[in-house]
Amino acid sequence: MTPLSLDDVVGKLEDLPSLPAVVMELLTSIDQEDVDISVLAKKVSHDQALTAKTLRLANASVYGLQVKVTTIQQAITFLGFQTTRNIITAAAVTGCFAAGKCAGFDDKAFWRHSIGTAACARVLARRMRFNQDYAFTAGLLHDIGRQVLVSTYPERYAEAIAYRAAHDVDMLDAERAVLGVDHVMAGVALADHWNFSDTMRLAIANHHSPEHPGAGFLATIIHVANAIVHALDLARETDDVVPRVSSVAWTALGLTEESYLHVFRETELQFEEIATVLMG
Repeated sequence: MTPLSLDDVVGKLEDLPSLPAVVMELLTSIDQEDVDISVLAKKVSHDQALTAKTLRLANASVYGLQVKVTTIQQAITFLGFQTTRNIITAAAVTGCFAAGKCAGFDDKAFWRHSIGTAACARVLARRMRFNQDYAFTAGLLHDIGRQVLVSTYPERYAEAIAYRAAHDVDMLDAERAVLGVDHVMAGVALADHWNFSDTMRLAIANHHSPEHPGAGFLATIIHVANAIVHALDLARETDDVVPRVSSVAWTALGLTEESYLHVFRETELQFEEIATVLMG
């Protein structure tokens, strides 16, 4: 079978489910400070399902609000624009891909792993005094290229899953062997298509190779968070394998064994609550 090229994947991006227009606007404006918040709040409010999910997440104890927010405008007032924007994005992205399209691909496990990585990245970012909102969103979207490949080439991706099981290799190698492209390439293509910020694009591109020059610190956080979530088995996958962790990334975070135990505990606590809202 002819290997796919990146152009094949890019050509299929138009067929993907699209995010609500207001979410596209939020993603495009991620690095802008001068966005008219009241206009965006109004736009989001027109999408009732998105609003309901966003407000449930905003009221989760993870965000530590002392008051109950009942409107998007209130969420922005109490949580800040950036945090609210990331919550809206999370609510939209987790609901936009159709499930059950690809044999052997467990959609629930995929989102559990993605949400777990988002929660863990947020916990690590707080310890590193790094932007927690960026870390959460990048953690949630780090493997989004898998959804791209599953949605656009379900039969081929099912073969890659079977190949992985038969040859006992990691998913990236299986994808390259069967498809000719991998989920990192597909994820970066989607990041371009959806106008993600450069920060986000770099993290998606380098989460398996944080030691690459110019990979950025966010890729290091996502790389370690990804491994921790595999180790904690939050996705509940039968054949979950803990990936090898880059010693460069591990050293860069410089956490003690005791700190990591706290990170594990916090991740598990936050994960359950966030997953209940986003997958409910």
